[in-house]
Amino acid sequence: MNIVVVSAGLSVPSSTRLLGERLAAAATGQAPSEVPVIELRDLAVDIAHNFTSGFPAPALAAAMDAVTGADGVIVVTPVFSASYSGLFKSFFDVLGARDREALAGKPVLIAATGGTPRHSLVLEHSLRPLFAHLRAVVVPTGVYAASQDWGDKGLDARIDRAAGELAALAGALPAAGHGTINGNGHGTINGNGNGTVNGNGGAAGGDAIRVTRGGAVDDKFDARNVVPFEEQLAALRSAG
Repeated sequence: MNIVVVSAGLSVPSSTRLLGERLAAAATGQAPSEVPVIELRDLAVDIAHNFTSGFPAPALAAAMDAVTGADGVIVVTPVFSASYSGLFKSFFDVLGARDREALAGKPVLIAATGGTPRHSLVLEHSLRPLFAHLRAVVVPTGVYAASQDWGDKGLDARIDRAAGELAALAGALPAAGHGTINGNGHGTINGNGNGTVNGNGGAAGGDAIRVTRGGAVDDKFDARNVVPFEEQLAALRSAG
């Protein structure tokens, strides 16, 4: 698997990067030194220039290509003002401006570091909604590491569980190529989700479903399959 870590840590050494490396090592079985890590602090000026010029510098373009081409992404940010850092958000803003589908259907493991356990909900109220908006497949288990968590067995268990979920998702989702599914769901998708699904969409669905790049699914609405609420209610009453 090609797993890429995006770290928004600012210090050297950085606990944010350390957490990302541990998660990647657990997911891939590689040594931490073999894990590709994108350090956003090294790209801060390029990210700012991208906002004003609309064009990424070579280093920033390479980082965005690495994220777009990865089988899965581990994102780690320090907590600032009870949320992700501005540098972290800015990178994904310019990535989305360059390619709206960059993370669509891609497994993403969210993680964060902070000085107190009180900020652990940053994973749910900030990070998870952000990557759901970007149409990523967010790993169910997020990992937050406060200062006192380092060396604790509980952190090790969360890392192993989240890494296992990322590895499973990255291995289960389509990989490369094009393909179609026809009819009522019989068939195969080959590749990274490029292709179409044709069929009646089931009893409650539309007449077709389009699978976009990265595995994200868009429903095509068909008014012919809409059952008025009054009829649904009447059916429930008669069944009761």
